Amino acid sequence: MVVETFLHGAEPVYKRAAEQGRMLPEGLEYVDSWVSDDLRRCWQLMEADDVALFDEWIARWSDLASFEVIPVVGSAEAARAARRPPS
Repeated sequence: MVVETFLHGAEPVYKRAAEQGRMLPEGLEYVDSWVSDDLRRCWQLMEADDVALFDEWIARWSDLASFEVIPVVGSAEAARAARRPPS
């Protein structure tokens, strides 16, 4: 999960996206996103086998937003992990 905070509002982000697309490196997949109703933050669900791809993508947008990348797992996987005895 990527939490993106727009540094100069949403307009410049959406303008660049309209002109250049998401600018994702090969291997980083966009799944879905949600934007706060005040248009200040965006939560993006993304997938990649190589976490370095996030750094490459973030570098392309860092002039317009700050980013926090949070590794997440699906609910079923979390439930299985919660049932495992501690090691």
